[in-house]
Amino acid sequence: MTQPPVEIAAQVVRWQAGHGRNHLPWQNTRDAYRVWLSEIMLQQTQVATVLEYYARFLARFPDVVQLAAAPQDEVLALWSGLGYYSRARNLHRCAQIVVQQHGGRFPRTVPELAALPGIGRSTAGAIAAFCFGERAAILDANVRRVLTRVLGFRADLAEAKNERELWRLAEALLPKGDLHAAMPRYTQGLMDLGAGICLPRNPSCMLCPLQNVCVARRDGNPQDYPVRTRKLKRSAQAWWLLLRQDGAGRLWLERRPSAGIWAGLYCPPVYASRAELDTALPPPAAGAAEDLPPFIHVLTHRDLHLHPVLARGVGAVADPHCAEAQQAGWFTPAQCLELGLPAPVRRLIDAL
Repeated sequence: MTQPPVEIAAQVVRWQAGHGRNHLPWQNTRDAYRVWLSEIMLQQTQVATVLEYYARFLARFPDVVQLAAAPQDEVLALWSGLGYYSRARNLHRCAQIVVQQHGGRFPRTVPELAALPGIGRSTAGAIAAFCFGERAAILDANVRRVLTRVLGFRADLAEAKNERELWRLAEALLPKGDLHAAMPRYTQGLMDLGAGICLPRNPSCMLCPLQNVCVARRDGNPQDYPVRTRKLKRSAQAWWLLLRQDGAGRLWLERRPSAGIWAGLYCPPVYASRAELDTALPPPAAGAAEDLPPFIHVLTHRDLHLHPVLARGVGAVADPHCAEAQQAGWFTPAQCLELGLPAPVRRLIDAL
């Protein structure tokens, strides 16, 4: 594949000015903290979901210095329900590095930004383009779909060399000359096209400003892009959650390990079966424990089949599982609000 059509950048810029999204709270600002926060939250999350969390975070942490100084548990608590919790941990660590190593100012170049926790090449490019006007390409999932369709890029993106080639083409498309100043609008335009026009299914090709140069539209096969042969297989796992509540209504919670599902969050003890869970309770309590309705919690590549079991009025018992847990203890409902909890666990606690 040779160089892509040169007129793409101008068409995207014109379209974004008249038809793109220009009302979102993180737009029309060059504040790197606000742009960075929005970009991290928007990774694998819809705009409608992010809006509430974004406002809540800014209200509590209006700048990177205050975010860096906050306890991680408070950051995780505010993030609870947004999912992909490694983003929150990286967010907190990134803020600390920006304060400690960069004097509270985000670096301006893509390599420096990409070296920070949680910021990959595409996110770094977005921050550099939006905040500093840098000619930096982005290639998130939406933009990857737009560009592969427009360019007719049929190479398998599961291979690193093909991913590098698509990056090269994305950089070749960047605004030049007089359009350089339009880098923020161009970057936003690609995002808007991927989010609202060039959809994975049933794209609105007749509304797209690039319809006349789009190879996929010409060939009538947009569903064939992007090409990626290696796909992660979904798996399923069953967890039994012991909701142990003492006579005062407090709940026993443990911090999850630093790696794996719900890493670093607080959670009721997890068991592989109901029989294993019963061994954690004295015989009378095990017999009286109440099975709550099971449900499925969907993760990116795994379905968690959750089986909550409620044991009321049970104090501390000789359970090796609990004895080995780090940072575990009894928490009142009010204290639970201040902890980083997975969304399904928070819903279970709220329902007790």
